[in-house]
Amino acid sequence: MNDRTNPTCLMPMAAARFAAVYGVLTASHEVADYWVQQDRDAVAKGGHGAEGRAACVRHVASYTATQALALAVADRGLGLGLGWRRMGAALAVSAVTHYAADRSGGRWREEGESTRLVRFARRTGHSGWLARDPGAGPLMDQAWHRGWIGIAAGVAAVGGGR
Repeated sequence: MNDRTNPTCLMPMAAARFAAVYGVLTASHEVADYWVQQDRDAVAKGGHGAEGRAACVRHVASYTATQALALAVADRGLGLGLGWRRMGAALAVSAVTHYAADRSGGRWREEGESTRLVRFARRTGHSGWLARDPGAGPLMDQAWHRGWIGIAAGVAAVGGGR
C-alpha cells in the first residue's frame, strides 16, 4: 500500500499541506497588503461609488496575483501536489472575501448603513468597540482576512492531487 492509498498516511499529508498553504497564503497576504498594494488604492478602496469599487478591484487583483505566485512556487518547490483546481478555488475564496472586507476600509466608524461587513460587526455586538477604538476596524479586518485564509488553505489542502 503506497502513501496515496494508505489511510493512516492521508491525514498527516493533508495536515502538512494545510500548514504549508496557510503559511504561504498568510505570508503572501502580508506582502500583497502592505508592499504590493498601491497607496492610491489603499486610500480609495473603501470609498463610495465606482472609484472605490475600482480601487478595491485593482488591489484585490494584485493581491490575488501575489498569492497565486507564492502558492504556485510553494506547490512546486515543496511538492505539495495541490492541483490547479484546488489552488484556483482557494484563491477565489481569498479574493472574494478580501474584497468584501476591504470595501469597509476607512468606514468602520461610519454611521448609518455602511458596508455589509460593518453592519455584521455591529449586529454581532461590536458597535461599542468600533465607536471607542480607532484600531478596532483594522483589527477586525485583519482577523476576517486570516480566518478566510484558513478556510482557503483547507480548500487547497484537502484531498490534494491533480
